[in-house]
Amino acid sequence: MKLKKLLLSAMALVATVSLAACGSSSSKKVAKTDQWKTYQKDGKITIGFDNTFVPMGYEDEDGKNVGFDIDLANAVFEQYGIKVKWQSINWDMKETELNNGTIDLIWNGYSISDERAEKVLFTNPYMVNEQVLVTKKSSGITSFAGMKDKVLGAQSGSSGYDAFNAKPKVLKDIVSGDDATQYETFTQALIDLKNDRIDGLLIDKVYANYYLEQEGELDNYNIIASEFDGEDFAVGARKADKTLVKKINRAFQKLYQEGKFQEISNKWFGDDVATDAVKK
Repeated sequence: MKLKKLLLSAMALVATVSLAACGSSSSKKVAKTDQWKTYQKDGKITIGFDNTFVPMGYEDEDGKNVGFDIDLANAVFEQYGIKVKWQSINWDMKETELNNGTIDLIWNGYSISDERAEKVLFTNPYMVNEQVLVTKKSSGITSFAGMKDKVLGAQSGSSGYDAFNAKPKVLKDIVSGDDATQYETFTQALIDLKNDRIDGLLIDKVYANYYLEQEGELDNYNIIASEFDGEDFAVGARKADKTLVKKINRAFQKLYQEGKFQEISNKWFGDDVATDAVKK
């Protein structure tokens, strides 16, 4: 996928996202009640995702939603006769969209954290990820310490930016301005990195590897191992949707037992990325 295509997709997302009213009575009702019977009756569920997050879930050149999470979620709900409606959202507003009832799940490389666990109910983790620092080889920056007095980029609302703030001694206390330049999407940030408007980018490893490989740019960049704790990807639901979470967890295990999970994983990563929770 070319940079221009991804940038146009990112701009379209920013231009078209709209938020539901926070104070509506219907939103409050949805947020406080288990909706599993409604999903079954209607035969549909709405999942929010960042449609530029390759290879987890993104819009391809033909306007089709594709990716590892797209395939996995569709396979999960196929077991229950429920069709997924994919809704592109502003990732910085994901929990607001969920609890407003605009979407029913957050599913797109969504990392578990204590802060997020206060807002959503997580499924079991299904994939391991880490935050890495990406720099141009021409910059000579090969470590987190090398970012001293340099300009760092991060996606707004991302787990990387959360870690950046939670453990300031790792990066926040040393970078220029004591903060990161925030972006709506990783695609925008990578374009600025390529054009030397930032010196380094804190980003999900899975995104960095896939994106740079697709662009034929891997040899021109350093992907520096994380100095933050590892993180797991899970699906985020409203606190009241306990049945939904149980159904997803059960489907993960069934898909793995049947070999479907491994099939999807090999398609996108050439490897089995399942966590122990899925393999049980």
